[in-house]
Parts: sequence; C-alpha cells; structure tokens
Amino acid sequence: MTPPPHPALRLSDRIAELLADPADAPVAWTSRPQWRQSLAHGAPGIGLLHIERAAAGRGSWEPARAWLAVAAGVPITSGADSYLYYGAPAFAHTLACAAQARPGSYRRALTHLDQVVADDAVRRSEEALARIDRGEFPALAEFDTIRGLAGVGAVLLRRAPNGRAIRRVLTYLVRLTESVKHDGELLPGWWTADSPSGKPDRRFPHGHANNGLAHGIAGPLALLALALRRGVEVEGQHAAIRTVLAWLERWRDRHVWPYWITSAHLTGPDRRPLAPQRPSWCYGTAGVARAQQLAALALGDPRLRHQAESALATALLDPLAIAATTDVSACHGYAGLAHIAHRAAANASPRNAARLRAATALLLDTTHPPGTDPDEQARRLLASVGPAFLDGAAGTALALLSPASGTTPATRWDACLLTS
Repeated sequence: MTPPPHPALRLSDRIAELLADPADAPVAWTSRPQWRQSLAHGAPGIGLLHIERAAAGRGSWEPARAWLAVAAGVPITSGADSYLYYGAPAFAHTLACAAQARPGSYRRALTHLDQVVADDAVRRSEEALARIDRGEFPALAEFDTIRGLAGVGAVLLRRAPNGRAIRRVLTYLVRLTESVKHDGELLPGWWTADSPSGKPDRRFPHGHANNGLAHGIAGPLALLALALRRGVEVEGQHAAIRTVLAWLERWRDRHVWPYWITSAHLTGPDRRPLAPQRPSWCYGTAGVARAQQLAALALGDPRLRHQAESALATALLDPLAIAATTDVSACHGYAGLAHIAHRAAANASPRNAARLRAATALLLDTTHPPGTDPDEQARRLLASVGPAFLDGAAGTALALLSPASGTTPATRWDACLLTS
C-alpha cells in the first residue's frame, strides 16, 4: 500500500506553478549568459521539472513544451565548450526525458544530437587517452560528472548503450584508474595538479585527488557501475571499479569520506576523525555512498552494498551531519539528500531500506516543516536562489517529487546526477 504523499509535495507543486510560463521569468534570470543552454542554471533544467511532472501525471505538457522551445531558441553548442550541464549533451538529456514521457517525439532532433554528442565524446576520449600516454595529470573537467566524460557518458549510456562512443569513454575511465608515478610517489590516475575549483591554487601546491560525485572519482565509479549493470562492459572494467572502491575504503572514516585528498594526507601523520560535513550529492557521503551502492549492485557484492547503505543511512540520520547542511537544493541540500535516500532505499536490504526511508521522512520534514505555507516558501525560495536546477528552486521541486509521493521517477531525469 502506497503511503500518503508528504506535504513537501505541495511545495514542489507550487514551485512548478510559479515556473510554468517562460514569459513570466524575470529579466534578471533570462539575461544571464548561456541561460538557454544550461541544464544547471537555465531553461533545460526548468524544462526537466515540467517533463517529469507531465510524465508522472502531476502537470500538463504545455509548460514542458514551452521551456523546451526556449532551450531550442539558439544554436546548440557542441565541441569543447559542451558537456552534460551545457550545450548539446544537456539538451540531449532533457529531450531524452521528454521522449520517454511522450514516445516517438523529438526523433529528428535527438538523432542529430546523438551523433553530435557521440562524435565529441570519441574525440575527447582519444585526447584523454593520449594525455595518459604522455604521463600528464588530468584536469577535473576531463573526467568528472559536471564537465567531463563521466557526465557525457551518462547521456551515451542512455541513448546509445551499444555504440562505439560509450565504449571509448569506458575504456578511457578504466585507464584513468591506473596508478601513475610522480617524483617517486605512486598516485591515483585521477590525481590533478589543480585545486578543487579546477584552477591552480597555492593551497593545493601539489594538486589533489577529488572524491566527490560531481567533480571527483565517484562520478566515473558510478558510470562504470551503471554501464556494467546494463551489460555494457570493456576490458578491465571490473578491476577499475575495484581500484576506485579500494581507494575510497582507504580514506573512509566511519560513514564519512573527505572531499579530497592532498599530498599532505599521503605523507602526513595518521588521520584524525573528520569534523561533521554536509553529506551532499556533489561532495560527501550521499554521492559517494550511492556510487558505492551502484558498484556493489553491479559486482553482486552484498557486503559492499550493506556497507554503502549503512554509511548513507548513518550520515543522513546523524544530527551533526544534517546540521552542516544549510539549504534545500538538489546539489547539496535537503531535497537532494531525500531523493538519494529514496533512490537508495529501493535497492537496499530490508534493514537498511527501513533506515533510509526514515531518513527520507526526516529530510522531507526539514525541507518543508509541518505547518509551513508552500506558496510563501516557494516564493521566498525563488526570490533567494532563483529557478536553477542544481542549486535553485527547479531542482528542489524536482528532487522532492519522488520521495514526497513515494514513487519512482517516471523519466530517469536523475541520470544527469549519475544516481540512476
């Protein structure tokens, strides 16, 4: 028996209603550069909200169509300046969700985008493999979820799982996990010379290894696992997954992973317990543990699955960790955590599923406290953070839909988070 919807569903509905008509969007939003092509901050992300609502029977198709028209209103960027959250891959992901909601639609546009994304992915993979052969460090944007090949691979896995492009991406990601020797020190292949911002920073004089799902190795881990679960496998894929898992296990402190590892961690004294940190999708336990759970499911490893699910539930039920979370966004807030907990519970053992469902309920209560006026909260949220998908109101509304209604996403919109 399906439980009654949580009141947070009303907040999701009200945000969507306020974002129904692109003509009502303030110039302060629409005048921002790249507005039309940004899944993270612009029209495609808002369109994704309305596509999912229409597919789930909670809204009409007209707002989705209107926002897709805005996104398609300019030439779509491809090549080096495009990635999962901007340009051709971003629009391809949004249109793929639309086509799932309305089978047979957007065929011509998707056929063109599929070819563009595949060609760019093969080119980027070949460049990345050549970089590995030269013994150079990668940039985060080479491999991560937001800007890199792990994110582009999510589009390919959905649209062309039997194609050459996804196999080249996976082959590259396998190579990425090979250790490299630098100045006599053995480093993971995803070690970057830059800081977490992707730029040189004197606070990271020797670079770092990033663990996050948005910008670190958890993104490639999730894609490798999701591909394996779909039967898409290249040579060395199992070993690559195990290599990343061993790295994460090395640095796990109870139910917490550090956001990144520096050379000081590698050569310094024994680690102390980590201070409470937010367990978000982008960085922290929620993203890493979901990637681990997906890897465990792909490998058929019940011990690892239990460990990942337990870490996630423990983090989300830890008052100190939750107190470190300060907003309701999909990227690093309560709504995103509720969505991940809800997704993970569907794949979890009975005991861990119960804990994750309890965490989901608490997170929904935190996102939309009992007695809160959804209209007032929605308007306040839009005024303070804007309509964005990743860190704004549209993403909050979208992330709340499934956990608040107790359903499974209708369109796999969250493939762009590499959580499914």
